[in-house]
Amino acid sequence: MTDPKPAGRGRMKLAARCRVATEAPAFGMVVFCAILFNAALMGVETYSGLAAEHRLVLQGAENCCLALFSVEMLLRMGAFADRPKAFFRDPWNLFDLAVVASAFVPLVRENTTLLRLLRLARVLRTARFLPHLRILLIAVGRSLPGTASFLFVGALVLYVYAMVGWVCFAESDPGHYGSVGRAMLTLFLLTTLDGLTDAVRAGLQISRLSIIYYASYALLASFVLVNVLIGVVLNSLDEAREIEDAANRDRKQPGPPPADADVRDRIATARRALDEIEASLPAADGRPPRRLEASHSGP
Repeated sequence: MTDPKPAGRGRMKLAARCRVATEAPAFGMVVFCAILFNAALMGVETYSGLAAEHRLVLQGAENCCLALFSVEMLLRMGAFADRPKAFFRDPWNLFDLAVVASAFVPLVRENTTLLRLLRLARVLRTARFLPHLRILLIAVGRSLPGTASFLFVGALVLYVYAMVGWVCFAESDPGHYGSVGRAMLTLFLLTTLDGLTDAVRAGLQISRLSIIYYASYALLASFVLVNVLIGVVLNSLDEAREIEDAANRDRKQPGPPPADADVRDRIATARRALDEIEASLPAADGRPPRRLEASHSGP
């Protein structure tokens, strides 16, 4: 039986201590306030006069926020010291690590625009501390495939109606239907029903049948397709809630049992501890303390 490595016990202690720190409510509140403070700093920097006058103060505050975020990431990574692969299986951990670590990349630090965009991405890290916002972001991500299908169908409907509008109104209203591109832009703006009254009024001066064109387009594009999109988003929102609930249940449940080798190492450690305790006990019959049998050295 091989002895457990001291580094393994050290990693377990480190993970336990870091886990206590990261799971504390005060830790989350401090990081959340730091994210909001960092976002406020970015807003202040948009005022050129104020930014130039207090440049050193703003730069120092930004460095303090970066140092705090770095310590946060080190603690979060330390909480997974006993199971490093689990850290990289969490998408939020990967996102946080990428946002924080990018500030130390030389090419990024030299590019002011890219650095500001990455600093702006830190605001999205508030989703870690706001469960409802996290659910919304997950819902948006899961609705992308359905949204892509909706956009394809919407573009197809828009193109068909644009071609019909070009055929019917190109000569009478070239400003709105002079080409298929203009017709698609006109119909896209009519999707919100803004200006539909003026469009119908202008169409009636050309032909009475234009009311069928605009009415069918309004019903199909503004009501049917929009309701389909809402249905896709609501369905994704329900799935996101289920995913979040499952993740919360997994966090509350104890972790998976350790590997067989780890179990054997722990058993060996416990048996050696029992041997030491038994050796230290005085024998009642005057004989030297009895050691555990050698057969106990294996599982």
